[in-house]
Amino acid sequence: MGLFDSLRRKRGKDRPGTLRQANKQDTSHLDEWANTRTGVEAYVEPRTNVTDTTVVLVAHDGEWTRRRIADFDAALEFGRKRQIPVYEVARVGYPKRMRDYMARQKEAGGS
Repeated sequence: MGLFDSLRRKRGKDRPGTLRQANKQDTSHLDEWANTRTGVEAYVEPRTNVTDTTVVLVAHDGEWTRRRIADFDAALEFGRKRQIPVYEVARVGYPKRMRDYMARQKEAGGS
């Protein structure tokens, strides 16, 4: 047994630096969230070295949530099934109402 063998065996799914894939809990959260808000739009954030592809759902009042999604095509399909417009954050940025919502939350002492 070599000096680094034990380190090699620890490589696995919950190891720091390993991206977690989107799962059913992520999709369920997005479904429930979208079904309980009005004016929802989806903003897809591309995969980076640190995070997998994510989708930010933004309601009419700027309230938002973020979860992982498999890829851009999965986000398009999610939006198509729910009649939600889907945008690429890299192209259009985040909506002003989202920034306004965060400012209101900060002002009110929320998170």
